Amino acid sequence: MTLPFRQLFLCSLVSALGLVSILPNTNSANAAVSGCPTPALSRFRRHKVVRGETLESIAQHYNLIPTTIIGMNPALQNGAIPVVGSVLQISPYNGVVVEVPRGETWREVAAKYKVRADSLFEVNGCQQDPRIVFVPGVNWSPDGVVTKSPLPTDAGRQNRASLSGYPLAQVASVALAYGWQINPATGEVFFHSGVDLLAAVGTNVLAIAPGTVAFANDQGSYGKLVIINHSGGLQSRYAQLDNIKVTIGQQVKKGDLLGTVGTSGKPSSSQPHLHFEMRSSSSLGWVAQDPKGYLKK
Repeated sequence: MTLPFRQLFLCSLVSALGLVSILPNTNSANAAVSGCPTPALSRFRRHKVVRGETLESIAQHYNLIPTTIIGMNPALQNGAIPVVGSVLQISPYNGVVVEVPRGETWREVAAKYKVRADSLFEVNGCQQDPRIVFVPGVNWSPDGVVTKSPLPTDAGRQNRASLSGYPLAQVASVALAYGWQINPATGEVFFHSGVDLLAAVGTNVLAIAPGTVAFANDQGSYGKLVIINHSGGLQSRYAQLDNIKVTIGQQVKKGDLLGTVGTSGKPSSSQPHLHFEMRSSSSLGWVAQDPKGYLKK
């Protein structure tokens, strides 16, 4: 999506939300932080309505609920049906777009809408001070009262609880834990989506469980990164590596060599370490989990 279209879309949101004061800052809503997902507001699509389509069929096509599409398109909010030839704004997930009052933190916004703060942070591109954000997993309503969207069933929930392992040959000290942290270099508060395990450069990095290599290359602030998809909708990530010893599509077993510890990318800890993450599949993509429950030697 090009910048002019994003600006046009945000202008339509201003019309719907009455947020005239934020117009000069619309660009800030589109800026992604290196190594973070593209902000949800930059992933909206346009859908041109064709003959025979209904609000329900359009929503089903994009795996959304009808009220999400209504909430993103003011022309539909008075009960009107989609007009053939009209263009609808389509969000990447179910959710709502809201203005963030000045000074309000990610955790305060998340608490207000009862969503995970880290998911909200990542879905919006890890921006530090956004004025407009996409809040996933809640439903629009005409009276302004939002409700939680139903969670998809998770057939792999039992498998998720049982998967465990350790990515190094020896248990390591934690340089930086999972969760909200203060960047020691800048003093800024940020969400750390994994755990930094202290280890010397060149230390072997091992798969914590069987799976398939989904990514093995350089990736922004992650540096040299290996991603393994496991059964049960789980994913492990091994970042800031010195080198990579596997290829995409390769099947690995627990304990297989993936690469070695390095300092590539933009490490958040000054000492050499392995940045390790666990993520689970959800309607929002791969959502970060606290690795503590999965790290067992």
